[in-house]
Amino acid sequence: MLGLKRLYLIFRWSFRTFLVTWLVASVAWTQVQDSPPAQNPPSNHPRQTAPSSATQEPTEPKISAKETEELFRSIDDILRFSSQDSGLPIKAEVKRKLASRDEVVSYLQKHMSEDEDAQRLQRSELVLKKFGLIPRDFDLQKYLVAILREQVAGYYDPKAKVVNLLDWVDTEQQKPVMAHELTHALQDQSFGLEDWMRAGAADLADKRNEVTPEDIENDEVSTARQAVVEGQAMVVLIDYMLEPTGQSLLESPQIAEALKQGMLVGTADSPQFIGAPVYLKEALVFPYRYGLDFEAALLKQGGKEKAFAGVFKNPPRSTREIMEPETYLDGEHLKAMPLPDFNKVFKGHELFDIGAVGEFDVAMLVDQFAGTETSNEMYPHWRGGYYYAVKTKGDPAAPLGLVYASRWADPGTAAQFAAIYAKSLNERYKRARQVEDGKSLPINLKAVQSLTGQHTWLTEEGLVVIIVRDDTVLVSESLDEPTTKKLEEAVFKK
Repeated sequence: MLGLKRLYLIFRWSFRTFLVTWLVASVAWTQVQDSPPAQNPPSNHPRQTAPSSATQEPTEPKISAKETEELFRSIDDILRFSSQDSGLPIKAEVKRKLASRDEVVSYLQKHMSEDEDAQRLQRSELVLKKFGLIPRDFDLQKYLVAILREQVAGYYDPKAKVVNLLDWVDTEQQKPVMAHELTHALQDQSFGLEDWMRAGAADLADKRNEVTPEDIENDEVSTARQAVVEGQAMVVLIDYMLEPTGQSLLESPQIAEALKQGMLVGTADSPQFIGAPVYLKEALVFPYRYGLDFEAALLKQGGKEKAFAGVFKNPPRSTREIMEPETYLDGEHLKAMPLPDFNKVFKGHELFDIGAVGEFDVAMLVDQFAGTETSNEMYPHWRGGYYYAVKTKGDPAAPLGLVYASRWADPGTAAQFAAIYAKSLNERYKRARQVEDGKSLPINLKAVQSLTGQHTWLTEEGLVVIIVRDDTVLVSESLDEPTTKKLEEAVFKK
């Protein structure tokens, strides 16, 4: 899928708690204070305020050796809580390590600098820029290092089987984070996180054989599984916060609702997060935000067994199932979109990237160019999508060519999406003029709410053609007319 899957592949499935958990802690603790406590809050629960130390420079004070020892001792108690709350058994002692901020950043940079991961990141960056989801002058690798340096609040490394605590964060404030991270350790002990997360993790651009419709279907599997892993850990974190009141997430649904409203806001101590493009902010919090809702829905319908061990045995396969848990619970299976024979269509080009454009991606495209309210109304009507990006052989300076096909629940929604996509061209290109009857005209789509048939625009990167037929929208960008014609015939089977 667009970029999101690659973020998780690049970081090797080391499951991290981002600073968003401090927001969780703050909201949850406010709810604790507003609820009649069953007992006085024990000292192993955090204070209300979020830690400003989590984003300061490395010169900040470190926790002492005595505090570290106490924090390490508390892990066993928190592990027992996480096991009881999730129903996942403790099968082994969890190793623990104190890490500095520089060690964390070095760990991240090492993986991003590896050839395979660097290439994946570069492909994601260029495709996201082509879709207009991040600015053209944006340095994605530099930003990811900065945001993770600012946001990371602890992580479990499934390869080393170690939970990493942070030497610059107050010990009391780390304890709820440990409830989150130790849930990952329990998941790993029962199901083997690295192997479980490898399903659907293959990069389709590296596939030697022709990509199939089933490959596109599977392209979101690892992202959906990431949401399961983080959503479960968020449930345990919130339950740990609420434990002094004798309540849990199920008894306090207002907490999940408050988190949904505030998770993307950030704090004054998180300038990198606050200033990020909307797509990247949403991508970073997707497994926490939507994963929490998904797990809450499973808890409500089937209890602890269904929401924890059960979903590992029968995992969701798409961002649609995560964003709309009822589609998972009802066992919905969308028919795979047929693919054209790309080798026949693109004889003068070479593959640059390919993947699914899932429900999350569509939600972000509509959000970016038509607003959140429209996005929330439209994305449930998504029924499939893929992109195919190419480079012109022998011309490294040529713009990236892009094919994007999407399928919708009905022709009306397809036409509405096509109009939104057409309006985005003014923001995505410096010059975009509609071509009608051989004449070039400025785009004038302000009042247009739907688009049907075939329409063409001329930009500084070549032609953009949008074709709408029934429930399907086909977009061709920076490709010549003969190639676009071949695409049209192959996609619509003329």
